Formats: sequence, C-alpha cells, structure tokens
Amino acid sequence: MTRLAVDPISCTGHGLCAELLPERISLDEWGYPLIAGGELPPDLFRTARRVAAACPVRALHLRDDIPSVRRDQPATPR
Repeated sequence: MTRLAVDPISCTGHGLCAELLPERISLDEWGYPLIAGGELPPDLFRTARRVAAACPVRALHLRDDIPSVRRDQPATPR
C-alpha cells in the first residue's frame, strides 16, 4: 500500500504540491499541505511521484506501508 506523506519539519508551505495534485492535497489556512488519507489510487501514483520530486524542499515522500521485519526479531515465531 503506497501513501503520500509530508515531512512537517521540512515543509515551508510553498503550496506547489496542492497545485499539482489537488485530488489528494489541499492547503490549510497557513498554506501548509493537508494530505488526503488512504492508499494512492493506481492512476495517481505517477503524478504523485512527480509531485514529490517537484517539492522545492523535498518534504513530500511516497511511503510503502508494508510492515517490515525488525532485524533483532525472528521473521517467524520459534
């Protein structure tokens, strides 16, 4: 499952992301992005990847929410 996420510390509120992907991103009253929750639909994945790359401060990221196995724990119970 791929989601679009914003790093709130890095974001400086340029608003370019909301212009490029209004289907998933809106701006709050200060101009910072509000990302719609849920999985990215397949038809928006390429656009979302381009929007993340276009972010002037690289605050947008595509995340795969697949649970990972921690290295200090076995993958299967013993």
